[in-house]
Amino acid sequence: MMQVESAEPVIDAQLAVALDALLAENSVTRAAARLHTSPAAMSRTLARLRRVLQDPLLVRAGQTMVPTPRAEALREEAAALVRGLGALLSPGTGVDPASLRTTFTLQAADLVGAALAPGLLRLARREAPGVAFRLRAEEWEGGPALRLGRIDLEVGAIDHVDPETRVEDLVELRMTAAVRPGHPLTRAPLTAAGLAAAEHVAVSRRGRFTGPLDTALAEQGLSRRVSVVLPGHLAAMTLAARSDLVCLVPASLPGEPPSPLTDDATTLGLRLLDIPLRLPPVRIGMAWHPRHAADGAHHWLRGAVRRVLKGDAELVS
Repeated sequence: MMQVESAEPVIDAQLAVALDALLAENSVTRAAARLHTSPAAMSRTLARLRRVLQDPLLVRAGQTMVPTPRAEALREEAAALVRGLGALLSPGTGVDPASLRTTFTLQAADLVGAALAPGLLRLARREAPGVAFRLRAEEWEGGPALRLGRIDLEVGAIDHVDPETRVEDLVELRMTAAVRPGHPLTRAPLTAAGLAAAEHVAVSRRGRFTGPLDTALAEQGLSRRVSVVLPGHLAAMTLAARSDLVCLVPASLPGEPPSPLTDDATTLGLRLLDIPLRLPPVRIGMAWHPRHAADGAHHWLRGAVRRVLKGDAELVS
């Protein structure tokens, strides 16, 4: 809506756009067509611009209109102003990643962070060399880190978000039993009884000894012995690689491409055994606050995380 004229000259955004069109076209009719309005409306706008700027701007010269010296002086300034308005009001997702100079803070469990970091760094070197990443451990009690702006993105099993938080599921995984090479459980097909009889290391940032595996075993009249609880998967997998303890590790669903979340298990030489029980799938996703929804830099970050966790083939090259 155009502003009401006051004692001092005022040009609002619509008047600036109209001035740019008039000075670019040197014609009321062509300027009206450019802005999808009527010649009569554009003529009224030109009259208002003349009053505000105290200059005729365009004057009749035979069958055409020619700009005044003041209009000539204003042409580039008006065009630059309109370009600036366009950049200011355009959707934020059109950012050039190569121009970014920023640090993104992500919150993720150790296993997810270890899977993300190599792929994110490869993408940044290729597309956004001015970007750096800060990975934070999961908060013990969840908490409003996204709402308060302490992090840009949370990645992992999203289960404690604020109501306004936006969430996107990325991959669905299954739990497997990870053991060292030569472990007694590798000598025959894994059974529920054999899994229950083994000694386990559990992973819980809250220090819990039980989880979905214990529920599934109980349905078979079985229970397991958890000797130690660790807060992260990497420590648990390292312990399993050096002992006879069993550690649960997420792996891809049958028929799906390998997940980067199992790379560390492979590096440690662990064997992944299918668990012969019905366990709920593990859904890994990302969550962000709506304040970042249209931000171009954050849009690139979400796309990068999506490509890494979905196993984009280009990332391994």
